[in-house]
Amino acid sequence: MRKIILSVILITILVLTFISNFIIADNPIPAEAVKFDTGDTAWMIVATAFVLLMTPGLGFFYGGMVGKKNVISTMLQSFMAMVIVTILWVVVAFGLAFGPTIGGIIGNPSTNLFFEGVGTSTAWSLAPTIPFMLFALFQAKFAIITPALITGAFAERIRFWAYLLFMVLFIIIIYAPLAHMTWHPDGVFFKMGVLDFAGGTVVHMSAGWAALAGAIFLGKRKIQKVNPARITYVLLGTGLLWFGWFGFNAGSALGSNGLAVQALGTTTVAAAAAAMAWVFLDKILGHKLSALGACIGAVVGLVAITPAAGFVSISHAIFIGLFAAIVSNLVVSKFPKGKIDDALDVFACHGVGGMVGMLLTGVFASKAINPAVGDNQGLIFGTPTLFINQLTALVVVSIFAFIGSYILFFIVNKITPLRVTEEKEELGLDISQHGEFL
Repeated sequence: MRKIILSVILITILVLTFISNFIIADNPIPAEAVKFDTGDTAWMIVATAFVLLMTPGLGFFYGGMVGKKNVISTMLQSFMAMVIVTILWVVVAFGLAFGPTIGGIIGNPSTNLFFEGVGTSTAWSLAPTIPFMLFALFQAKFAIITPALITGAFAERIRFWAYLLFMVLFIIIIYAPLAHMTWHPDGVFFKMGVLDFAGGTVVHMSAGWAALAGAIFLGKRKIQKVNPARITYVLLGTGLLWFGWFGFNAGSALGSNGLAVQALGTTTVAAAAAAMAWVFLDKILGHKLSALGACIGAVVGLVAITPAAGFVSISHAIFIGLFAAIVSNLVVSKFPKGKIDDALDVFACHGVGGMVGMLLTGVFASKAINPAVGDNQGLIFGTPTLFINQLTALVVVSIFAFIGSYILFFIVNKITPLRVTEEKEELGLDISQHGEFL
């Protein structure tokens, strides 16, 4: 049956792309094309490449943490996100996220099927200095890494084909609505005044809550405590993530400007502060200063600063990194490992880090840093409205992402089993799922 389904998918895509000019309405290029800023365009091309590099970086980051017999499968889950989500984004998901609004919740995909109307001579309303296609491709990289982040929670026990199906459903049903509500000018969160510079709700909270749902639904691994296969992979992955995150955050300024530089600065110091706080707290709690701890701390800082990167000062970014690392470290230490097997602490790092960042954006956002903040500045400036909006969005997104993801896991499991058999788990996913090994 799976062979038939895959054959139908391939043939359908071949046919639709071949005859696309006959079945999709033609949108002619305007007589006077938009004049773009070459500096902004050049930077956003680079930033887009930076963000894509984060996903293989995540593969190394996760792959180094799992047991040796699951390294290839874990890394391939990230790699396949680049493959599947790219095509899905072009075919339908971009329209769902950024198409004409339907009730402020989701976009109408019919306008941009197969990137129809997403060209190089028009622009997105909030990014007028770069081609529309460049904006769409930049956003594609955010969609790619989000389901890849989730994989750390159910590492070492999920069937690969079931993961691919979940990933497709997650992008369509969870990710696209959140992106639309948060970043589309007609989205409900956007109109509320919720601030999310580069993906605290859309990427990290959605991934964190989906990870928790997956860990609960799939249950515990037979052997939960395994020696990390390659700490050097984790170090390499962290370096690639940190490097790529400059595109993730500074690129979200959508131009080569002072706001991009501000986001670059806040990203730099938040990651460093969080790494420092993590290893210091480890020592305070009686643990050794470890490479793994330093890497996890840096990533937590990057996660936490993401929603705030273009809204807060450098000093407040340091506070965000320090505070997020302390909270996430304590959650990792206290998380009920015996009951919920979030293999690589995705919820504690990405989910909690994203929530801390969202709330602290509501505390520290300043119109002196970004005039778009307006009079609804952070709580520290005496105005509570933004903080209440951030808290409201946090609650809504948490409920939606967790319950929605749990339902998706349930549906996928009804279609095809999510979890490998005990024999295949014991053998390792590299061999049992892919016929390869280190």
